[in-house]
Amino acid sequence: MSIMEGASGLIFASGVVALIWALIQFRIIQKIPVVSVAGSGEEEGLIEGGTDHATATVRLNEIYEAIYEGAESFLRAEYTVCFWFVTGFAALIFVLVSWGTGWNMTRGSMTAISFLLGAFTSMASGYLGMKVAVYSNVRTTISAQKPGYTQCFNTAFRAGAVMGFALCGMGIVMLYGTMLVFRIHYPHPEEWILLTESLTGFGLGGSVIAMFGRVGGGIYTKAADVGADLVGKVVHGIPEDDPRNPATIADNVGDNVGDVAGMGSDLFGSFAESTCAALVIGSSIGISGGWDAMCFPVIVSAVGIFVCLACSFIATDIWTVKGEQDVERALKVQLISTTIVMIPAVYFAAIYYLPATFDLNSTVGDTILHLTPFKATLCVAMGAFGGLTIGLVTEYYTSHSYAPVRELANSCKTGAATNMIYGIALGFKSAIIPVIVLANVVYFSFTVCDMYGVALAAIGFLSNLATGLTIDVYGPVCDNAGGIAEMAELHPSVREKTDALDAAGNTTAAIGKGFAIGSAALVSLALFGAFVTRIRIASGDKLFADGVNMLEPVTFAFLIIGGMIPFAFAALTMKSVGMAAMEMVMEVQRQFDEKPHLLDENPTERPDYDACIAISTQASLREMILPGAIVIFTPLLTGIFFGVTAVCGLLVGSLVASIQLAISMSNSGGAWDNAKKYIEKQPADSELKGKGSDIHKAAVVGDTVGDPFKDTSGPALNIVMKLMAVLSLVFADTFFAINEGTGILKLS
Repeated sequence: MSIMEGASGLIFASGVVALIWALIQFRIIQKIPVVSVAGSGEEEGLIEGGTDHATATVRLNEIYEAIYEGAESFLRAEYTVCFWFVTGFAALIFVLVSWGTGWNMTRGSMTAISFLLGAFTSMASGYLGMKVAVYSNVRTTISAQKPGYTQCFNTAFRAGAVMGFALCGMGIVMLYGTMLVFRIHYPHPEEWILLTESLTGFGLGGSVIAMFGRVGGGIYTKAADVGADLVGKVVHGIPEDDPRNPATIADNVGDNVGDVAGMGSDLFGSFAESTCAALVIGSSIGISGGWDAMCFPVIVSAVGIFVCLACSFIATDIWTVKGEQDVERALKVQLISTTIVMIPAVYFAAIYYLPATFDLNSTVGDTILHLTPFKATLCVAMGAFGGLTIGLVTEYYTSHSYAPVRELANSCKTGAATNMIYGIALGFKSAIIPVIVLANVVYFSFTVCDMYGVALAAIGFLSNLATGLTIDVYGPVCDNAGGIAEMAELHPSVREKTDALDAAGNTTAAIGKGFAIGSAALVSLALFGAFVTRIRIASGDKLFADGVNMLEPVTFAFLIIGGMIPFAFAALTMKSVGMAAMEMVMEVQRQFDEKPHLLDENPTERPDYDACIAISTQASLREMILPGAIVIFTPLLTGIFFGVTAVCGLLVGSLVASIQLAISMSNSGGAWDNAKKYIEKQPADSELKGKGSDIHKAAVVGDTVGDPFKDTSGPALNIVMKLMAVLSLVFADTFFAINEGTGILKLS
């Protein structure tokens, strides 16, 4: 088959178009010079009596370079650790997979190679996102000096688009290119199950890097953020991102390495794992439907790139942002429009590339399912609309436009304690509807297409990934732009504009986290189904032919242990942020004590920003090891010592607990953040007293506690459930090879 025959042409075309579009957006951003400009008034860009435009330009370039160097040095250090880890782990994969398949060196080497490709693609995605975000932050600040909201919104939005489309383009080309290379060795449809199993290493590689990126980046950014807030805003009453605060550069660096690079690796991992799970479960489709039918999950992602590209014009060219009130609407319209357009686009692709009927082996029993393009599209649609529903529910609980966050803001009247109580309760309550939505998506998609339907629903959640990433990156870019405006001493109106953009970004980032958590739950369940399928095939239907019996003593025991893992992980990551923040607080206070003139209105001394950057870097690299090791080695050791039934319990328990905890932590953190921003918008003579009041200080405490909730532990729980499941799938043959799946201890 020619490389551009059938679905291959669409898939490669989508990847190339995505990369070209990302380059075009970057070229547009590149045209904005890093020069301080006047706004609508003669000197509107600068603080009255402050620096002139030439001095502001110098400051902008200094800050830009400091943030760039800090982010570059951290990622270089983090990826050095990751490089040595993935190299060693690839050797472990080669040995264990080869041994588990009867010393089949081909299977071991192909799985190890796909693991390395997934890991390095994930690292490249994170690094690219960081570079683009740092490059675009200062240019968003410059655009915010100009009249209106259109230019600064478009700059931040295009920065997100560079990341979104570049990641999707790289991901789809690398994944599908690997499939085609593996197909040379496995040319026959009956062998494609071995091809897809070898490919699962790609998802594992992406997920391992996502784990270290999310945890390491999350600890970095929140250590700096919490430390800067506690000493700067709470103790000394200086504004957020004030240049007198030594932790401000580290805080801004953290936004790029955690919220951009880490998040990019996370969503790349979701894309890779959901696709791999669908391919493993649906590999039998190739026997009756052919190569294109088996590759339908990749086709959905390819169609999504074209849909997201077409809809991106809505925000930048058709329904442009002219005022503060338009920002949240523009971002929300992007999500809604891509979801709606996606469904007919996928259906037309399905009827073109899929046969009228194709067969699928059921996960449980000996039934052969007869599927149609309509059924496959229906499962994708359920995932897409389920994701949108969860996103809108998340918006309701985290946006200050609605009652829950306003109630949370009012709770600050009686202090930080009631703010904490309300915020935790809000997070717990916000999990109810998303969990019910997920349960419905799982039930109906499984009813229509068995476990393959669940995998397609997970792909549906991520079908508009390019738009989701665009909106996710938009938030940190606006946040950094505001910090740069403050540090460069630009006019307060510049910061007000970037804060308005960032407030909408916080809400849409929370929506993005809702999408990510929902898709992670379905991906994890699909990977679990693929694991059960693989063990069933390996055992010749001796194991799991009738499904998994959760009442087996070993299975139920490990169900409880699996439910504990997310709490242990969250505890470790939260404590890590706390310890690193304490180091940051002591360093910032030390500088204020040794250089008291730093707190003057016009200080004659400059803070030591590098010392704070070093603290965040060292703490994050040190503290990311133990949480990552727990998630990676728990399923591996469970399968080796206790067998495959124990692994089943572990995966289900971890999945169920992670969903609830991830949603509640992410939404509590997002609500605390926006409650603080809502109070800051109120005038001093209002009920909430506005910025600087005791009510505002109580809100700052909530926001500070919420930072690691929403940006470290909560989002990283997505990876906990996915990584444990994909790792179990990769080593399924190894687990079965040990005493026919009963493990070294033979307990099952």
